[in-house]
Order: sequence, then structure tokens, then C-alpha cells
Amino acid sequence: MTAKFLVDTNVLVYAYDNADLLKQEKAFEILDELSGSGKGALSVQILAEFVVTVTRKIAMPLDFAAAQRSVENYLRSWPILDLTGFIVLEAVRGVREYQFSYWDAQVWATARLNQIPVILSEDFTSGRNIEGVAFLNPFDVDFDPAYLL
Repeated sequence: MTAKFLVDTNVLVYAYDNADLLKQEKAFEILDELSGSGKGALSVQILAEFVVTVTRKIAMPLDFAAAQRSVENYLRSWPILDLTGFIVLEAVRGVREYQFSYWDAQVWATARLNQIPVILSEDFTSGRNIEGVAFLNPFDVDFDPAYLL
């Protein structure tokens, strides 16, 4: 796999949420760059969280047909990482050893076991590195988009 970045749910959601236009624009830029370069990946967990969030938790929710079309587009154009038993076990270890919430631990475990060195998310401490997986907040003012190249 050539993916270098696992894109977390919040990056996907901001592309559909017009409550913060700056984050929406940044999310579009990130997704376009990673999709075009083939350096980005998503997971089944992230797609599931995306559906729940864009249909229930944003100011102008999508209907399920629109959410389904979006997921179908991601399935056609992005590498999608499956959830495995080993990922669940690694996530449990992440909760125990690093005090992640379970769902954040599962994102970390997915990246780690698929050898993806960077998770793009605003939900982790940006700059932190745990067992070869770095966390970067692409919405941070210090984030340089050239890093995605």
C-alpha cells in the first residue's frame, strides 16, 4: 500500500459541514490532494462514523441517499482499510497502554497495523508519535499543506 496518511472522520465531515467555511475549504484541499496523489486511506470505521455524523450531527445534515453516494464515491476512489480482529486487539492495547478512547485507539491501531505513518485528525494531540504513528492536525494554523506532497 502506498498510503502515507489515514484520514480521520472529522476531516471528511468538515468537507460536508458549512458551519465553518475555513475548515470546509481546508478539508476539500486535503481530500483533493490525497485522493489525487494516492497517499490517503480511509477505514471502514471512519466511513461508518462519517455516515452517522453527516446525517445526524451537522447543522445541515445530509439525507441517507446523499451519504450513501458519498460513501460509494470514497469506495471507488480511496483505499479502504478493513477492521480485523487484530486491529480490535491492538485497539484494546492502545486503550490500556496509552489511555486512548476505544474508538480513537481503533483508528490508531488501523494505521499502525497497516503501516500508515500519519493520522490526519483534530482529535489527537498534534505532533505526538506513538509506536511509529504520528498525529497531525491539518486544521492547526502551523500545519503546512506541502507536507502532504
